[in-house]
Amino acid sequence: MTAFLSVESSLTGRLWRGPDATLERTAEALAQDSRLPLPVARVLAARGVSAQEAPGYLDPKLRDLLPDPLSLRDMAKAAARIAKAALGRQRIAIFADYDVDGGASAALLIDWLRQQGHEATLYIPDRIDEGYGPNAPAMAALAEGHDLIICVDCGTLSHEALAAAAPRDVIVLDHHQGGETLPPALAVVNPNRADEDGSLGHLCAAGVVFLTLVQANRTLREGGHSQPDLIGLLDLVALATVADVAPLIGVNRAFVRQGLTIMARRERPGLVALSDVARLDSAPNAFHLGFLLGPRINAGGRVGRADLGAQCLSCTDAARAAKYAAELDELNRDRRAIEAAVREEALAQVEARGAPLLAWAAGDGWHPGVVGIVAARVKEATGLPAVVIGIEGGIGKGSARSVPGVDLGRAVQRLAAEGLLLKGGGHAMAAGLTVEAAKIPAAMARLAELLAREMAARSGAGELRISGLLDPAGATIELMQMLERAGPFGQAAPAPRFAFAGQLIDSAGAMGDSHLRLRFRSPGSPVLEAVAWGAMSGPLGPALLGAKGRRFHLAGKLELSQWGGRERVRLRLDDAAPAE
Repeated sequence: MTAFLSVESSLTGRLWRGPDATLERTAEALAQDSRLPLPVARVLAARGVSAQEAPGYLDPKLRDLLPDPLSLRDMAKAAARIAKAALGRQRIAIFADYDVDGGASAALLIDWLRQQGHEATLYIPDRIDEGYGPNAPAMAALAEGHDLIICVDCGTLSHEALAAAAPRDVIVLDHHQGGETLPPALAVVNPNRADEDGSLGHLCAAGVVFLTLVQANRTLREGGHSQPDLIGLLDLVALATVADVAPLIGVNRAFVRQGLTIMARRERPGLVALSDVARLDSAPNAFHLGFLLGPRINAGGRVGRADLGAQCLSCTDAARAAKYAAELDELNRDRRAIEAAVREEALAQVEARGAPLLAWAAGDGWHPGVVGIVAARVKEATGLPAVVIGIEGGIGKGSARSVPGVDLGRAVQRLAAEGLLLKGGGHAMAAGLTVEAAKIPAAMARLAELLAREMAARSGAGELRISGLLDPAGATIELMQMLERAGPFGQAAPAPRFAFAGQLIDSAGAMGDSHLRLRFRSPGSPVLEAVAWGAMSGPLGPALLGAKGRRFHLAGKLELSQWGGRERVRLRLDDAAPAE
């Protein structure tokens, strides 16, 4: 296959690849049969959607896509026990992870219980003092004062900690990779248990919690009791699904699509306050969840108070929610400063090491609250699975982020089983680990070995995938509205990336310290604006800064922006190449 627009090495050093001939023919036939615009038909064709399936795909209904909760093991026991505890006004504790998925999962349960006039205890461990997941002292303390403990987004591998809660009932609602044996709990509902078929493995923890509440509502209905509203909880499920980088396939599409509609009503005080501090003045979309709201909610667990994000999401008082959101916004600024320093050191290590399969870095005193996000940045910069480890007192605590097609969680879990890690686990795209500092080099070498086969099978590294050509005149609000119906876009469902051939650059300038804004057009077409986030810190921004009057091929994704009360289309620029 030849390079798209003959771009073999772009300004970022990538080869451009367009749709293959078979896919293009399928898209053209789909466009003709369904009367959809060709750019939309290309998205559907790439997803394997036929003309007959197109209406249902463009308008996903939760009732059509929601799996039977009872298809998950232990679901009947978990839902019945939660319903019994709610009806009996038993003392319930919720032990949650400190990230967005954990906070949203906890807020789901808290909201569901409040609708029945019942309050639960929220417990989120401190990232530095307690680490990830249940620990024995905390579980024992909760067992003393509660009848039921529900662990969300954690607990599948916490055998010793859950044993400390005996004789109290413990329920685990999780999605992380399970081991060969289950912890001592009344129920472990997890689509990634070793004895599950994996068909629902794409769910985040909030998705698992939602399914559990669907079954709990069925139990209440069968007993003649009223049931809490579940549709109003979908804003939390959507937030967690996007922020946890869950694949936007199957029911996850419906979760996010309908959750965004619920969120746009601005009825949840915590999300309203977070949207306001993030200066979100338009209808929310998946990008906003992942890059504006998610980082702020995570900031509490990263560099501040661990339970702050969950408290904000579950808050019912607008004034208190505003206070929580302001504090999270301030912590997020602190997090960015800490992250920048660690990222610079980590990237320098990675570059010096030059490993071809795994990018890893470790440093004394690196804040454990930012190693995950730095690992994500290293992954983006290198295109490789990345591990970043902060060392304190001879012990390293790290986070890992993977690339599509490489199951990092399974590999990390195997490292722990082989004794190279003190503990470790996660899911395909993200994992956490604890390791003795002296064993870090050996552990990373073994991890690279475990990933080698999947890395060798990956295709497209160093390539930029293009969905098709578009002219600025075709980048209309009407096209955007149709494309949004083919979304939401995110993990495993990438937004279409369009190439604009031979565009004349009208203007280009820096925006802030690290971003680039430019305006471009082709003969006879209106001017289109483009923004390249973070481009000034790489090769793209400096190369285009003085490009006024020259022609370039441009590639990126369309987005709607609000300015002065008006909506307009702009290009989120990913790459460019000289057209002359």
